[in-house]
Amino acid sequence: MMTDWLKADWPAPPGVVAGTTLRSGGVSEGPFASLNLAAHVGDQSGHVAANRRRFLKECALPAEPTWLSQVHGSTVCVDTKPANPPLEADAMLCREKGAVAAVLTADCLPVLFASTADDEVAAAHAGWRGLAAGVLENTVLAMQSPAERIIAWLGPAISQLAFEVGSEVREQFCDLEPAAAAHFLRNDRGRWQADLYGLARQRLAAAGVLRIYGGGLCTYADSARFFSYRRDGECGRMCSFVFRNAA
Repeated sequence: MMTDWLKADWPAPPGVVAGTTLRSGGVSEGPFASLNLAAHVGDQSGHVAANRRRFLKECALPAEPTWLSQVHGSTVCVDTKPANPPLEADAMLCREKGAVAAVLTADCLPVLFASTADDEVAAAHAGWRGLAAGVLENTVLAMQSPAERIIAWLGPAISQLAFEVGSEVREQFCDLEPAAAAHFLRNDRGRWQADLYGLARQRLAAAGVLRIYGGGLCTYADSARFFSYRRDGECGRMCSFVFRNAA
């Protein structure tokens, strides 16, 4: 089976390749079926290794990504080589051609970045904690390009309809920016439906990034294409990635 992936629909420079893997096309079984790319979720290590080899081949990656140990924080790694154990960070910036920036998700929002000057790319893992902690702003600050020359693509994440949170989550965002209230809707249980896509667009715009693409997909609702931790609990992870071709 071919490994399927969703190509980023954004006007990146011609040498930039970016997108998100789907859950099909791998060898993992059970709740991890089938293209699980995460080594930390309880899947068999041999299956993860085989899936990663398929991912590299089918998506024509020029190198193995620098896999991160994601901790829902705001740390950005810059031009970091693979490490064992993986570095704790939630974003990766690559200026070297052929280096792959990648993050793993299964409801959290993956955000990919590219400079219109074609000299750097980045990937960020932005769940609600990372968004509140400033992972997107930190990624923009780490890039050499001015914000007006950066474009962003929002990959598949849980939709507002499916993402219920408590008042403490809403308060964190509203304390940072009162206008964030527009991205929370009260439900009939007295809790809130949070719009990760809307919050990310707001944070990016505040950082000066106005050319934002993607968004609108729901990992929770589309079980055929996406893993979803909120839906399934035990599950695999998709990979969102971006690189600049060396040629």
